[in-house]
Amino acid sequence: MNYTQRRRIEQITEKTLIVGADVAKHKHVARAEDFRGIELGWHLIFENTHKGFTALLAWVDGLKQANGKTDVIFGMEPTGHYWLPLAQFLREAGIKVVVVNPMHVKKSKELYDNSPTKNDVKDARVIAQLVKDGRYSEPIFLTAEYAESRVAMVQRDRVNANLNKVKNQVHNWLDRYFPEYLTVFKKWEGKASLLTLEHFPLPQDVSAKGVTEIVAQWKIEVKRVVGVKRASLLVETAKTSVGLTQGLTMAREELKMPV
Repeated sequence: MNYTQRRRIEQITEKTLIVGADVAKHKHVARAEDFRGIELGWHLIFENTHKGFTALLAWVDGLKQANGKTDVIFGMEPTGHYWLPLAQFLREAGIKVVVVNPMHVKKSKELYDNSPTKNDVKDARVIAQLVKDGRYSEPIFLTAEYAESRVAMVQRDRVNANLNKVKNQVHNWLDRYFPEYLTVFKKWEGKASLLTLEHFPLPQDVSAKGVTEIVAQWKIEVKRVVGVKRASLLVETAKTSVGLTQGLTMAREELKMPV
């Protein structure tokens, strides 16, 4: 036993009500015990709503009064993001929230009833036992400013991931239907290139349009006009393209999604 675990165990006294909760998307299960590991009361199943959380507080208060407890430590697995609203509610109610390692829960279940199978009621008891034994950690809850920054970082990462996904989709499409395209446009994200991919993406479309119509289309939205020379190169490249020639109708539809 290391110093940290010992210190955590010492914080749990005979006046402490230990609660373990198995958290899910819609409904949670809570069980309580004392510092000896003796279960107190009956387990509670409550919904992931304000009404459910209020019922949990009433259940906790009832157990405290019935068993002479003065403080509560509430443990749960940090299951995805489902545990965050409950943790916030409990902290605002003045209850100490801790988390246990999911791997510890998995390994400890066999000791509980010689079975590793998933069971919400059993898992809640196992979590409470881990808390009693000091096998928990105290999560860092961000203040308003840091929470805003955290959300912004997550959003940025999500946007970057989506952008990379779009880029990969476009490159995949070009490799199949117009592999020579990037010899004309070094970057497909440019304005003239995006107009080309929107209005005449396939080599067959480019050849049918011709230089004059292509330049006219570019002039509609591109202030700095891409010249006839670029349009001519595009047409000549399209005429000798080795891109796929089957399934072109759906190929156009496929490109509309990322572009």
